Amino acid sequence: MSLTAQSISGKRISVIGGARSGLAVAKLLKKLGADVLISDMKNIEEIKYVKFTTDELSSLGIRYEFGGHSEKVYDCDFMVISPGVPSNAPVVKRATELGVKVWSEIEVASWFCRAPIVAVTGTNGKTTTTSLIGHIFKTAGFKTIVAGNIGTPFSDFALDATEDSVVVLEVSSFQLDHIESFKPKVAVLLNITPDHLDRYDSFGDYVISKFRIFKNQKEDDFAVYNYDDEIVQPYVEGLDVVKLPFSVVEKLPCGAFIEDDHIVLSYKNKKEKILEMRELKIRGIHNVYNSLAAALAARAMEVKDEIIRESLRSFEGVEHRLEFVREINGVKFINDSKATNVNSLWYALESFDEPIILIAGGRDKGNDYSKVYDLVKRKVKLIIAIGESREKIYNEFKNLTKVVKVDSMDEAVKKAYEEANPGDVVLLSPACASFDMFRDYEHRGEVFKKLVNELR
Repeated sequence: MSLTAQSISGKRISVIGGARSGLAVAKLLKKLGADVLISDMKNIEEIKYVKFTTDELSSLGIRYEFGGHSEKVYDCDFMVISPGVPSNAPVVKRATELGVKVWSEIEVASWFCRAPIVAVTGTNGKTTTTSLIGHIFKTAGFKTIVAGNIGTPFSDFALDATEDSVVVLEVSSFQLDHIESFKPKVAVLLNITPDHLDRYDSFGDYVISKFRIFKNQKEDDFAVYNYDDEIVQPYVEGLDVVKLPFSVVEKLPCGAFIEDDHIVLSYKNKKEKILEMRELKIRGIHNVYNSLAAALAARAMEVKDEIIRESLRSFEGVEHRLEFVREINGVKFINDSKATNVNSLWYALESFDEPIILIAGGRDKGNDYSKVYDLVKRKVKLIIAIGESREKIYNEFKNLTKVVKVDSMDEAVKKAYEEANPGDVVLLSPACASFDMFRDYEHRGEVFKKLVNELR
């Protein structure tokens, strides 16, 4: 089901969650003539990213309630939930019990988007791949909108997206949980590893959420997927869509792969070496995967090989993902604050040959650190454990390398600099959420960079 702008007019709609996505979809629906109520469990001053006041909501004609959900939220034609609201939240469960339809913000925004959508999901690499695909389309001259989980709500731009533009969305499992008609022209699934086990009853439930990105695709739509991922590959190969796999292990008859240290595209009986891997500015095998996926997504939309080549060569990465901050006395400081799970930490450690001083910790999401034991033992000379999980990190790694516990990021940065020798890398790659000490991973990364730049 999807509604039109005409059918939205006059509808009573409850938006659950008052941060960026909630505000964006509320404004979109109000603009289309709906009677909108924003409701949030938190007080307005506690909500991340809030850049509005209740006076502004009143001036827009949007009703609101903060500090709890009243019975008013169930008096609606349907409910829209922000990604930060769990599917098992009492307000969502109660709405479902009452027969109230519940949709995600990207589902609602997609009803009014006239542009083809390229949607990217996966446990790791979403932001880099989404940004890189956007960079390719912009280089190719497309009117390009990059939005979604990357930080800019889809609802802010849904009405601006015309047939001659392209929308590139980073999509989380939370956003996919409540879709019904959302249909990307190109769906990209990068990988699936255990994550968000604090929000899902099982890893299987999380996997099912990720696969929903293909739910509404038809035979002329494209599924770009990781051929090397044993969870992803068998599922996608059973879909009735145009399948475009990528691999760093196999040379594929159709798709993207590595041959003679080159990124190669093979599509529509044309095989083309795009560029040498060493020409990529973003380092690490995970970024080779991201580049293969982005190249295929662009090729599916008929972007020319020379544009893809130029774009891959010029892309410098995204903030808070293996971001070089500064070199002091031969010590490199790297901000990988976006590494909020163990798999991201694995990729970060794999990306460096230099001795590593690792700053890790935060709010644990049910992490299993065993997959990085070998890398830590071989590459990490010191772990500085921070946040709520510092005791767990200490106990996990104390027999593999030196581990110290500190109480703040300031203390962590100073300790890392004291212990570092020329040629070392100080790597912030927390493998945990940031909400114990910071607003979000971006705030954590900004604090880290500020402290590094203050070192003398």
